[in-house]
Amino acid sequence: MNNIKVSFSIKDLENLTGIKAHTIRIWEKRYNLLSPNRSETNIRNYSLNSFQKLLNISYLNNNGIKISKIANLKEEEIPVKVREIASRAKVEDHAINAFKMAMINFDQVLFYNTYNNLIENKTFSEIFYTVFLPLLEEIGLLWQTNTITPAHEHFLTVHMKQKILLNIERLQSLEPKPITKTFILYLPENEIHDIGLLFINYQLRSKGYHTIFLGESVPMDGLTDLLDFFDEITFVSYFTVYPEVNQISEYLENFNEILLSRENSRLLLLGRKLIDFDTSSLPEKVTIYSSIENLVKEL
Repeated sequence: MNNIKVSFSIKDLENLTGIKAHTIRIWEKRYNLLSPNRSETNIRNYSLNSFQKLLNISYLNNNGIKISKIANLKEEEIPVKVREIASRAKVEDHAINAFKMAMINFDQVLFYNTYNNLIENKTFSEIFYTVFLPLLEEIGLLWQTNTITPAHEHFLTVHMKQKILLNIERLQSLEPKPITKTFILYLPENEIHDIGLLFINYQLRSKGYHTIFLGESVPMDGLTDLLDFFDEITFVSYFTVYPEVNQISEYLENFNEILLSRENSRLLLLGRKLIDFDTSSLPEKVTIYSSIENLVKEL
């Protein structure tokens, strides 16, 4: 239990729930919805129960229930109302909140129960696009603002990866289309964020393509041997943290020279590092995509 975060600042709550600190203070004062503890210097801090309650209040409010009506509910009625709405309304927001609670508590049972409830009515791809991807974007911001620790992020991403790998395994026995095109999926040196790449691998396999997943931190020289094995290669990579922004152009120029000289070869790229990249000098055989969904649609 010592690893579980049990105390939150008002800024933590703002980051985790999306509710502005100013609004939280108003809800406390006007509706007595939360009762924070205060330090000797009068700084608010909130319990885990307060965090969970605020997530539920936010969910109800976002689904059209006025804050004044929520304030009139008994403490035990709030989660009941949440489950009632989630059972008939859009479940994604509720699931994202549940995954956040699982992350904060390192609660594997809650993670799997939430996932199993989703998979009853959604395909795995739908879960990834509508729940996992938005959640990963939020987690990135929470980590950057020190609201969560690297351990929290790793807990969540490891369990997501397990689900992707499980779905890939189910496709491994299927014969790919005639091997005229091979997709090589890799991450550049020092890059370890492979969830997006794993999901692309799953999507390619589900479409019947031949893929080779090399994973994280692959040096460019380590890709050259593959040119002797396959006639038509499409490389796919994800730049989340590396290369550094000022090194991307040089990396792509080298990649183009070393690995894309053959006619039937190209490189498809995604990732946070490429959002503001100037594509005017992009090598002809390199394409940058703004999202996984856009890339998959064109394959």
